[in-house]
This record gives sequence, structure tokens and C-alpha cells, in this order.
Amino acid sequence: MSIKRYTVTSALPYANGPLHIGHIAGAYLPADIYVRYLKGKGHDVAFVCGSDEHGAAITLRAKKDGVPPQEIVDKYHNINKKAFSDFGIDFSIYHRTSDKLHHETAQDFFKTLEEKNVFTKKTAEQFYDEENNQFLADRYISGECPKCNADGAYGDQCEKCGSALSPEELINPTSTLSGKTPIKKETSHWYLPMQKHEEWLKPWIENGTINGKNHHDPKTWRSQVIGQCKSWIDGGLQARAMTRDLDWGVKVPVKDAYGKVLYVWLDAPIGYISATKQWAADNNKNWEDYWKNEETELVHFIGKDNIVFHCIIFPIILKAHEGYILPTNVPANEFLNLEGKKLSTSRNWAIWLHEYLEDFKEQEDALRYALCATAPESKDTDFTWADFQARNNNELVAIFGNFINRVVVLTNKYWEGVVPKCNTLEAYDEQVLEKLKAFPDKISASIEKYRFREALGELMNLARLGNKYLADTEPWKLKKTDEKRTETIMNISMQISASLAVLSEPFMPFSSEKLKGLLNLDNVNWNDAGGIIINDNHKINPATHLFNKIEDEQIEQQLEKLKQQ
Repeated sequence: MSIKRYTVTSALPYANGPLHIGHIAGAYLPADIYVRYLKGKGHDVAFVCGSDEHGAAITLRAKKDGVPPQEIVDKYHNINKKAFSDFGIDFSIYHRTSDKLHHETAQDFFKTLEEKNVFTKKTAEQFYDEENNQFLADRYISGECPKCNADGAYGDQCEKCGSALSPEELINPTSTLSGKTPIKKETSHWYLPMQKHEEWLKPWIENGTINGKNHHDPKTWRSQVIGQCKSWIDGGLQARAMTRDLDWGVKVPVKDAYGKVLYVWLDAPIGYISATKQWAADNNKNWEDYWKNEETELVHFIGKDNIVFHCIIFPIILKAHEGYILPTNVPANEFLNLEGKKLSTSRNWAIWLHEYLEDFKEQEDALRYALCATAPESKDTDFTWADFQARNNNELVAIFGNFINRVVVLTNKYWEGVVPKCNTLEAYDEQVLEKLKAFPDKISASIEKYRFREALGELMNLARLGNKYLADTEPWKLKKTDEKRTETIMNISMQISASLAVLSEPFMPFSSEKLKGLLNLDNVNWNDAGGIIINDNHKINPATHLFNKIEDEQIEQQLEKLKQQ
């Protein structure tokens, strides 16, 4: 197998509040599954993320709380960094855009683009709040969405329908600072004339080609990603301001730019590059290998509300700068709803990750499993506490955990934890071993197509195979009459268990680690799965439950908490 190099990014979360399960299901858990799989196969992966600490969302929160923006970003950077780590999201680095290295990287990027005449500077009217004496960034303006007519859409996006907007498109716009109708006032900004890049963007999105050369297979891109990009391009791309009138952010590094900062959607994606630079410096690597080498695959994991920024704006910037690779895939997810309603941070209708980790100690994998099993890969899906409980109890405990428990308990009971040898194989044993052999490739194929739900389903099918094998052969009935047959059955069951320990790692790393401990497995990786991993006379450890049942009372408490929110 040839070793490949990957740069995998997850959208930088705003450091203006904690993470909820919609964020995790959208951009972080799928990326973590993918990266753990790639690393298990031996590939070279930089998995980069960090806090997005600039933009109006931060200053809005700071104004609301009556504290400086730095205090807000420090607080939520630390809360979110810890929550990610505790949940097993294994970033190579979790950086932050307030870091000096990021400011330098973003400013250098801007200066290069300015020197190449990528931007046009122009003066235009922009919304201005007279009461607060300031120009209004996109997030400081709200109004009725022109696409779905929902109230409360922001000047850059409607959170109800996910449409990207400009402030001028809003119906009856108001300032979120004063609540009053803003006036229009002239200001100068640097614009990215996106329409100049349509000629190469269109074939890149639709055919996966650049300058007539194949770049990626567009058939592997999700239909909602291609569809949203085509809609933008077919509608005619417009020039978009890449600077803002704000005092918080990366300062525009050119003359006559006092009081102006980089637009957060120019600043934030460059955060992937500055994070990689820091990680490379810390680990004696060359960061350019991960961003400028044509053999490296760049993959962005995001939610559908970020498609235009990662598939149109950021690629334009990268290509215009020259020397950078473009993404080979952007597997954007749809939205996860909660109990039939849209997740909302402003209305506090959410399950916050750090609170889940407090309430369900040592049950990280129960949530990882439920979020992957209901992942909104092709359409919006719904998370309910009842479904979460059912998946844990009826699938993880009753299928996966039950199989492992029976194998470990019987091996300890019959042979004091020493794995018996495999004797003469019957036709059924050979069928089971042949099926076992096929599972790693099945799961790999799904993961490599970004079908994580499908891959998880195959993992559970392997556990079902184990359960069926035990139920059909009934070794507990054979022990007294046919020792050799019992040994063979339990040896094969142990091989299934060992493959489950390896193949479950991307999805449920905590349980995988626990299972490897139970089976006393060291130095096993993805390429070992499906074969004979455990040798005769290998000693395993005493049984402990792999998964714990979730009781009705726990679910009732969570539903009550939601009602109070």
C-alpha cells in the first residue's frame, strides 16, 4: 500500500460560545473518523483546526457581556479545546486566529494578493449605526431573509434556510446594536471580483478539472455541494468586500487602511495554513509539504452553511496567490435538528458538548455512535434523546457489547483467559472467516467515499456476525462433549473480537482502547483486521462491560433540562 499525505481541516468554530452536538455532527466527528482511519492505514495526516476569534460574532458577544473581546475568546477557546479533546477529536493542532503567527500569515497573504492586483479598491455605501457611530459588519445587521422570509436573518447568512446573503438583500434591515434602522454612509474597501474567476471555477466544480487537467473526481463530491456551487456560479458571481470597518481582527496591512480589518471569511480559512505552520514548527515538519505539494490531498469538513466559502472564495484566494493546492473534496454535511426543532444557540435549544461530557461520564462513544448513525450526510436529520438511548441500549450494549462479553467471559471461564487453538475447521467456520476477511475493505470503501453512516453500519454487521456465529454453534453446550470443537469456535470468536477492536477505533476510540485492553492487544492497526490477529495461548484479561446501559431516569433529566432552556 502506498503512503499518501493528507491535510484535513475542520471548520474553525467561533470562540463566542460553547460547542453543541450540531457542530460536532457537522464538521468534527466525520473529520475525526476519517483521520483516525487514514492514520490507522499508515498515511501521513495533518488534522488542523482552531478557534476563529475574529469577526462580528465575537464583538457582539463581548458587547452583550460587557467585557473585552479577548476575554470572550480566551474563555471559549479553552472550553472548546478541552471539550474536543475530552470527546476524542484528535486534532494534530488546535490553534487560534488571535495568535501572532496567524496575523502575520494572513497579512502576508493579503499583501501578496494586493501586489498581484487580485483586489479592487472601491468606495461604496454601507450600513451605519448613527447611535453607536460605527459601520455595521454583516452580523450587526438583521432583517427578513429574501429567500425564505424568515425574520432574524443576518447580513451574511440566514440561519433558517442556510442561504449566504449580503446586507443589501435583507428586507427591513435593523442594527443589532441599537435596534434602529441604519443609514447608508460611504466607506472604502478591498473587493474580491469573484466573477473574474468563473472561467476556471465552473469546470473545476463541475468536471474536477483545472486548465484541462484532472484534479479530482466530481462524482465523489456530495450533490448538495455541487448544487450550491453551481447555483452561485450560474447566478453570476459578484465582487465581495474582503475588508471590514472593525477594531477587532487582523489589521489590513496596507496604506490608508486605518480602522479596517480583514473580512473574517478571508482571515479564517488562512487559519488552516497558520495552524499547519505552527504544527510543523512544533514537530520538525515542512508545512509547505501539506499546502504546496501536488501529491497532498486537501479535504475540508464543514457544514452546508460554509460551502460557498470553502468551494468558491477560499479556492479563488489560494489559486490567485499561486503555489497552493486546492481541495480534492469538501464533504459538507446538512444540518442536525434536535427533538424536531432547529438547533439554536440564541434560543439555547441545544445539547452542549461540555455538559454532555459532565452528565454522561465515560460515555463519549455512546454519543459518537449516535451522532454518526444519524449523521446528516445527504439531508437534515433529527437527534432525539429517545433514539440516543435506544441506539446505546439496543445496539451498543445488546449487540456489540453482548458479543464481546460472551467471548471474554467464556474464555476466562473455560481456559482461565488463555485463548484456545483453532482445530479442524468446518464449512460454517470457513464461511464465517471468509466474511470476516471482507469487512475491513467494506468499511474502508464507505469511509473513503465519506459515507460514515454506512461504514458504521458495516462495523455493527461484523458484531452481528459474531453474535450469530455464537448463537448457531452454542459452544457452552459443546464444552463437556467436544472440547476441540469448542476451542475452534472460541478461537474464531476471538478473531472477530480482535477485528472489532481495530475497526471500531475511528468511530469509538475509547471503546476500542478498552477492548484492546480486554484482549491484551498491542501494536495492531487497520491492515491487521480481518485476519488472524490473536495467536494460540495468548492471554486475555478478565471481563468488564464494554458499554453501559442508559437508564430512563437519565433521559428524563435531559428532556427536562431542554424544557427549562
